[in-house]
Amino acid sequence: MQRAKEVMKVSDGSLLGEPRRTPLSKKEGVKWQRPRLTRQALMRCCLVKWILSSAAPQGSDSSDSELELSAVRHQPEGLDQLQAQTKFTKKELQSLYRGFKNECPTGLVDEDTFKLIYSQFFPQGDATTYAHFLFNAFDADGNGAIRFEDFVVGLSILLRGTVHEKLKWAFNLYDINKDGYITKEEMLAIMKSIYDMMGRHTYPILREDAPLEHVERFFQKMDRNQDGVVTIDEFLETCQKDENIMSSMQLFENVI
Repeated sequence: MQRAKEVMKVSDGSLLGEPRRTPLSKKEGVKWQRPRLTRQALMRCCLVKWILSSAAPQGSDSSDSELELSAVRHQPEGLDQLQAQTKFTKKELQSLYRGFKNECPTGLVDEDTFKLIYSQFFPQGDATTYAHFLFNAFDADGNGAIRFEDFVVGLSILLRGTVHEKLKWAFNLYDINKDGYITKEEMLAIMKSIYDMMGRHTYPILREDAPLEHVERFFQKMDRNQDGVVTIDEFLETCQKDENIMSSMQLFENVI
């Protein structure tokens, strides 16, 4: 962790402390979103902590050659292409990949790695189920492994995406079976996994029925036609119009 802190000495919304353009969220003026992404906010992201703790240079330069892997390993896309797809700078991508390569020499992350990461950052609870759901949200093609490209594209949305992008990602997380709808059972499963991960030592203490109450309130507002499921359109429209829901969505910023 100390190495990660050394990498991130200055904050202006960038992982490496370099000046960058004004985040889109600042221009949109949406109340629930922070006007700028601070170093502290970034370092609350478990996945960023995990990556940057292994990203300190070890006698090698930071040229494009760092992105070269042997033929038997997964070959990531070029930095320029990833920079165009994300809101990370080239140096940020180099630092992220350096840590990714150190932790995952094959160039791929599996579900067990996600479970290990979250068990380390949330030792007071059981992070197994939440890590499973989160892994599936990152694993876009469902092949049981996450490439570096998928990893940083997902991180870019979660950390620097627009409100619309973040909500679409959250919908995908809730839609466990990926059928395009969210059921009460799916949302409850996600909420319970988050509460389980946070543990019994939270303040204020969470009641046993808190996840169910949370889901009931969400569905009361989101399920406009009361057909028992929430579509992506219902989800986006309701979330962006309801300040309380948007505020509660910030819960994810503390558990990604």
